[in-house]
Amino acid sequence: MITTLLVANRGEIACRIMRTASAMGITTVAVHSAVDRDALHVHQADQAVDLGGVRASESYLDINRIIQAALASGAQAIHPGYGFLSENAAFARAVSAAGLLLVGPPAAAIEAMGDKSAAKALMAEAGVPLVPGYHGADQSPQAFVEAARQIGYPALLKASAGGGGKGMKIVQSEAELAAALQSARREAQAAFGDDRLLLEKYLPRPRHVEIQVFADCQGNCLYLHERDCSIQRRHQKVLEEAPAPGLSQPLRQTMGQAAVRAALAIGYVGAGTVEFLLDERGDFFFMEMNARLQVEHPVTEAITGLDLVEWQLRVAQGETLPLGQEQVPLQGHAMEVRLYAEDPDQDFLPASGRLQLYQEPPLKPGQRIDSGVREGDVISPYYDPMLGKLIAWGADREQARRLLLDLLKRTLVGGIRSNRRFLQRLLEHPAFVAGELDTGFIERHAADLLPPVESLPDAFWEQAARQFVATLPAIRRGDDPGSPWERSDGLRLGLPAATRLHLQCNGEQRVLYLGASQPAQPTALAVRRGEVLYVQWQGELHAVRQYDPLTEASGHHLASGGLTAPMNGSVVRVLVSPGQQVDVGAALLVLEAMKMEHSIRADQAGTVKRILFAEGDMVSEGSLLLELEPG
Repeated sequence: MITTLLVANRGEIACRIMRTASAMGITTVAVHSAVDRDALHVHQADQAVDLGGVRASESYLDINRIIQAALASGAQAIHPGYGFLSENAAFARAVSAAGLLLVGPPAAAIEAMGDKSAAKALMAEAGVPLVPGYHGADQSPQAFVEAARQIGYPALLKASAGGGGKGMKIVQSEAELAAALQSARREAQAAFGDDRLLLEKYLPRPRHVEIQVFADCQGNCLYLHERDCSIQRRHQKVLEEAPAPGLSQPLRQTMGQAAVRAALAIGYVGAGTVEFLLDERGDFFFMEMNARLQVEHPVTEAITGLDLVEWQLRVAQGETLPLGQEQVPLQGHAMEVRLYAEDPDQDFLPASGRLQLYQEPPLKPGQRIDSGVREGDVISPYYDPMLGKLIAWGADREQARRLLLDLLKRTLVGGIRSNRRFLQRLLEHPAFVAGELDTGFIERHAADLLPPVESLPDAFWEQAARQFVATLPAIRRGDDPGSPWERSDGLRLGLPAATRLHLQCNGEQRVLYLGASQPAQPTALAVRRGEVLYVQWQGELHAVRQYDPLTEASGHHLASGGLTAPMNGSVVRVLVSPGQQVDVGAALLVLEAMKMEHSIRADQAGTVKRILFAEGDMVSEGSLLLELEPG
């Protein structure tokens, strides 16, 4: 019987697990790194254990520290959530060896599915169709060259030990393969501690459809319908929905039964997901099995009315599944979007910094938010940049879409870049409304989803000026509360009342004049946080500040030829040296943030003059990385 549960994770999934555990009367224990001491999941837990460290390898991925924290707190069980140690067989064995209970599958099942190459072989034996590819033990570059020649280009490199887009590279030709192999290996090693890769034929315009399975210790297994996760960027899911639009009942049943066979073949226990690629002809191919609870599990909960975390905890205690396959409900339609701290206009680079504004709106029937942040939190570059998940359920797909769009529009994020407006455009796109889904959706509709940034119109600046004055904090003298010197309406004795404002937003600056006779009836939504006013205009939230024209006039800008860091991160590779000549577009450095690599490329031809950082160094957004001498 579990009375105390340690949650070996952070962010929204830690908070979500604790919510169910607490409702079941279970005491919850949080663990945290040095930078997460004041995180939301720490405050929500009944107890908290400081693991120390900053990087995941020093905290959330340290098996010994997690085990010791569980023993010290009196926990009988550990729930790993998703990511981190959730699919680590060594961790599962360590938990068992310590006399603790893991809320998840046994180590053997994790090993069987954690190694994607071995998993492919098992699925072939179970009669599940596979994508043509190479899953061999020979990891030499030549083995991949020969395999790619055999299956043809484009090909897809994937990390053998994990998912989430880490270590995944699309290779269009043999000329790209060597560099892609090196980059994929580094990402795989950083994310999973294992740099082995596999290669698959890259399928054009497939759908990503996955089946939620659940198994108990008595050998019972069922599927809880499917989810469509085709809307992705950088091979990471952005939007998920259940059930998958347009699937016939026979196909749904066939895929579900194949997923159950996959789970039974490895002696699976608990919640798992079998992922398939579905082509335009209706043929499906096994991709991988995730031996854990998925990020997108709330949409399955919405259409079934079930609490999957509660099922996990009950199965971990030896209980049987409460339902048979024919009893699993399927009601309505649900959608989920992942709200990330990232910049869609800069190729979705992860963002970090202080969350100056974060407001979740009152929920309407069918709406749900699973978040792991609060206003004022610092989003660090060390972990995944997801702020939370917004979920909506409706009687049909269109009602769910409208409810989710409404929820997204009323959720406010400021202080750092987010994908909030991008998600709105996605939900509003005619092709998405029509259910025309595949994994290339975002790339194909990029012109609509990622339009060029345009200058803000005069109407915006007029609204911003009125809101700026209207929201100025009231200043009152204690000795003379009616003093005219404390008024902000531009009163000047003997002269017309007027207010002059120097405002800046998105790199633009304006001087605006407001007369007292002008009607102060702004209609744009605006929220002030200190000296910053966040104004919502056409769905986008803009940060408006005052500036001092004298200070601006005396300031200076970075000299041309300098390349700066687009985000906080660490330097993993320096590819050039001082004195080296480079062409436009040449890769100069490689940065890593949120376990993903980003190449810094030359914006002009020239000679490398100076390199300011070495491999392993941490850099802040905007830091000068190196200097190029043009020409």
